[in-house]
This record gives sequence, C-alpha cells and structure tokens, in this order.
Amino acid sequence: MLPGMANPAAVTLVIGDEELLADRAVGEVVAEVRAEGGDAEVHDLVGGKVELGEVTRLTSPSLFGDRTVIVIRSAQDLGKDVITEVVKYAGNPSDDAALVLMHPGGVKGKALVDGVKKAGAHVVTVTKLTKAGERIDFIRAEVRRAGRTITPGAAQALLDAVGSDLRELAAACGQLAFDTPGKGIGEDAVARYHRGRVEVTGFTVADLAVEGRLGEALEQLRWALATGVAPVLIVSALAGGLRSLAKVAGAPRNANENQLAGQLGMPPWKIRNARRQLNGWGPEGLSRAIQAVAAADEQVKGAGTDPAYALENTVQTIVNSRNGR
Repeated sequence: MLPGMANPAAVTLVIGDEELLADRAVGEVVAEVRAEGGDAEVHDLVGGKVELGEVTRLTSPSLFGDRTVIVIRSAQDLGKDVITEVVKYAGNPSDDAALVLMHPGGVKGKALVDGVKKAGAHVVTVTKLTKAGERIDFIRAEVRRAGRTITPGAAQALLDAVGSDLRELAAACGQLAFDTPGKGIGEDAVARYHRGRVEVTGFTVADLAVEGRLGEALEQLRWALATGVAPVLIVSALAGGLRSLAKVAGAPRNANENQLAGQLGMPPWKIRNARRQLNGWGPEGLSRAIQAVAAADEQVKGAGTDPAYALENTVQTIVNSRNGR
C-alpha cells in the first residue's frame, strides 16, 4: 500500500505529477473497494470533458447494491460549475461510490483542492522524484515490493542502465525480481540481464514506431525479443515515447527547449527529439496509439497468451495512427 493510503475513503484527492505513483494511488483505491466484496465498476474520466451533473449521476446508488469508483484525471481542468458540484458532493458523499480526483498540483483548480480538503477528503501526495538518491530509494522499494533485496551497487547499475523514468525502472525491477534466483539481487544479475541491450532496446523499437517506420520497427522488435529483452520493458518504452510526444504536443511551439525542460520534466535533447517525431501526429492518432499500448500492457502482464503477437499488433497500430489515420 502506498504511504498515506488507508481504507478507501469516499473521496480521495491525489496530488502530484509523478504519473506512476498517481496511477498506483488510484489502483490502491480500486483494489480496496473491490476487497470489500464484489466487483466495482470503474469510470475513468478526464477533467475537461466532465459535464455538469455527470458526477451526481455516476455516484447515485446502484439498484444492485454494487459500488462504483469514479476517477477524474486532470481534475484541474474541471469547469467551475462542475467543481461546485464535486465540492458539494464531497461534503455528503454516497456510501456506494468512491470518487478519486487526480490533480497535478499548482494553482489551477485550487478551489477544487481547497474545497474537497475542507470537506474531509483523503489526500495522497505523490511528488516527482528529481534526485538520483530518490530514484535509488525507489528501486530498493520496488524490489522490496517483490519480496527481494538489491545491493547499492546493483541499484546504481540498474539506474544507469535503464534511466530515470519510474515506469521503466519499475518494469525493470519487476522483471529482475522475477528472473533472478535467490533473495538478493547483485550487480552481476543486473549486468547479465542488460547485456546485449545496447544495440536493440525497447527505446529503439519505440523510436522507429512513432516515426512510422513499420518494417524496421517490427524487425527490431523481433530481434529484441529474440535476444531476451523483456516484453514489459518494450511496452514501457512505447508508452514513454508516446507520453513524451503528448507532453511536447501540448507545449507552446515557440518555447525554448531549456525553459520547457523543467516544466515538462524532460531533458532538452528529449524535447528536441519529440518535436522532430511529432511530424505526422495528431491528437486523435496519439490517443489511439496510447490506448493500444495500454491494452498491450495488460496482454504482456498476463491477460494474453502471446506477448510477441500483442507487441507486433501494437507497433502496427502505432504506425497506422500517424496522420490521424
């Protein structure tokens, strides 16, 4: 369970822009609700598209007595009337629903944050990890979640090999814990696992896919799988590449890369690369590609029987989604 999480509150406010930790906080609420008995229907909404009355409708008691979880992402984009509705609801929530509001922090949507806090919402704060030491601590915690331990040298080696993206680090930790025998994970295990990944990695496949180079992307995907790159790492790289495109697509076109770096949480070189790769991408295509990767994530983590097929299908969907197709 994430720090600060308790039994599912009727209203939970997740504050912070660390996507992985925010998603996990939401997952904790859903899991806790379902643990109380029976399935819970989950409604995943985006703040800017929530209409007045929608929250009231979705939180109304079910005729069958089932509980409902309503997740509102980018809650800072809720309209004023909807914020008023949500704050009012937070003061007198339904017993049959759990409402989760995801807010990145900052001043936008402050009325919502202040209002639901005052109403007694459970608050979970997920701060971005900006220091190498914090990422090392994250790696150790991920390995502990899997019931394993990792040496300081191995944790540093993993950080050096994978990079600072938490989703990629989490995927790498999970795969190491699954594949490595014994209780502890040492530097030799990290070296064995990542040996030969320099030429072909999930990032190679992701770059080729978002650039629309289908033949090369599929060739490199098959080679990566053949040389032992874990499917979950390839999915993570695909997701990371598309998230970078989405972030940069929403930023001012004429903004300086160095200025955007802090705002987007991306190094300048990565912003330059994303701007180049954005050629041919539109909002609808990005959305479709991101949904395809989310589905592939479920497939490679056990929902499907053929991860390789799921990945090839996802790469084709990404390429076909360019130009809004």
